[in-house]
Amino acid sequence: MKTIDKIPVSKISRATKLVSTGAKVGVNYLKYYGDKITKSEVEAKERLNKNNADDIYDSLKQLKGSALKVAQMLSMEKSILPQAYVEKFSLAQFSVPPLSAPLVKKTFKKYFGQLPSQIFDTFNLNSVNAASIGQVHLAEKDGKKLAVKIQYPGVAESISSDLALVKPIAIKMFNIKGKDSDKYFKEVENKLVEETNYILEVKQSKEIVKACKHIPNLKFPEYYEDLSSERIITMDWMEGEHLSEFTEHNTDQEVANQIGQALWDFYMYQMHVLKKVHADPHPGNFLVSKKGELIALDFGCMKIVPEDFYTPYFELAKKESLENKDIFTKKMFELEILREDDSKEELDFFSAMFHELLSLFTKPFHVDTFDFSDPEFFNAISEMGQRYSKSTELRKMNGNRGSKHFIYINRTFFGLYNLMFDLKAKDIKINNFKNLK
Repeated sequence: MKTIDKIPVSKISRATKLVSTGAKVGVNYLKYYGDKITKSEVEAKERLNKNNADDIYDSLKQLKGSALKVAQMLSMEKSILPQAYVEKFSLAQFSVPPLSAPLVKKTFKKYFGQLPSQIFDTFNLNSVNAASIGQVHLAEKDGKKLAVKIQYPGVAESISSDLALVKPIAIKMFNIKGKDSDKYFKEVENKLVEETNYILEVKQSKEIVKACKHIPNLKFPEYYEDLSSERIITMDWMEGEHLSEFTEHNTDQEVANQIGQALWDFYMYQMHVLKKVHADPHPGNFLVSKKGELIALDFGCMKIVPEDFYTPYFELAKKESLENKDIFTKKMFELEILREDDSKEELDFFSAMFHELLSLFTKPFHVDTFDFSDPEFFNAISEMGQRYSKSTELRKMNGNRGSKHFIYINRTFFGLYNLMFDLKAKDIKINNFKNLK
């Protein structure tokens, strides 16, 4: 894969790149209008989506940082985005052009005052894995194989300006309106700032390893503070294949169930016991060992779950709450899904919409064991997402709904559900985490 010698870091250079991409998207729409004359609407729309996805991703992968991270986040929204975008944006999880060797050396010189060859016994200047915020290199020191993650230059400094550039797209895509909509963007910005703080990530990683190492069939690397800095992290090199690669060829249902149970237990233990969760559950953050163990990586995006959100959120997931109109309505107000300034039309619409959504989405929590390989469950979620994303009635209303904490908690559950479905995990014990305390 071709390497990158320079990343646009100034606000003007990054904005210019996005503007040029916008021009390409405009050309794609002209082609689309032409295609509608000679092709069916479905064929024309598919070509438009593919061309737009290609051009937008090609631009974002050169910018890297939070712009590419947003694409990565969107790739998990399989029920909202057209398939062409999901397929292209999912590449941001662990397959983007890496930094060149001279830029890697320059980064080490800046943060350690030494070249990598002066710190490690061996260091491969060619990255083995490049994602949205950083890339990973293989190194050795004192006979131990290490993974060294290097953050791309300028990423931390460009978060605010990047989000300002993608904000209009997000507002249109998710129908965000209202004077308090900035709280959602601030939540994303704060989390992205945390993800670029590698000293914080090492601290969070060590805390998670200590708290969750007792969970069966779950493994973590060890982290080395003396070989890490605010833009570089050194950890154990973990042998395994990416979860997405494993799911493509695995035919052993017992192993799938074992990994699925470990993954589910890991998230439920964090959510219900630690009240702090790894809010970035995409395949690039997990490996599978030859022994069928799940290896969890990358704890830059950790979301604290405050008690005043946790309590109504999980009370609303109970079947009896969904069946009791008064309790349901009360929890909807507590979670800011319904608002005091809503019209009767908005109260009725969003009550019905979220009742339907939650009745489906919380099904795993209404049983002792759940089959995450069931295509009917996931097809129903996808169908509902597509239906509401096209709803003209919803577009007329204020889509600015819910506590700011929904952004990362819902993202966590959507990502977790997708990973469980990809694994085709069956007979998962939903409350098994209670036995792990």
